[in-house]
Amino acid sequence: MATITFYEKSGCSGNARQKALLESAGHTVVPRDLRQTSWTRKRLLDFLYALPVAQWFNRNAPAVKSGEIVPEDLDEATALGLLVNHPLLIRRPLLEVGEERMAGFDVAAVDAWLGLNGVTSEEDMEACRHGTDGHRCQGHDEQDGHGTGCGCGHH
Repeated sequence: MATITFYEKSGCSGNARQKALLESAGHTVVPRDLRQTSWTRKRLLDFLYALPVAQWFNRNAPAVKSGEIVPEDLDEATALGLLVNHPLLIRRPLLEVGEERMAGFDVAAVDAWLGLNGVTSEEDMEACRHGTDGHRCQGHDEQDGHGTGCGCGHH
């Protein structure tokens, strides 16, 4: 089993579900708050290089949801600048095992890379969800990282 450095937004219910899935498959998860990490362009690119630029972004970030930032319209340099300066725009989690890295939590890709030992989930593991009713939040992340609420009534 692997020891995984797991860059997350502390307190995020989606990241909590992802960590639980990894741990139930026998992996050791070492959480790190991506807001407390000093990101450089090169360091971020180590996680993101395999994805198209548009997939580097957290689709639940308010600036993305509102259309203020349109990831599909950005070049690599502009995108990296935005992500370094506003870490909550980064698609999460960022996963690191040794020298290998990945962005996002596509269950099939994580299983192929690390192995989930038959532990899977049918739900979208990157979606924001609160409460037992399965409510999906429309704007969970705040750009400046100071808030944790989204106005959905589950916080």
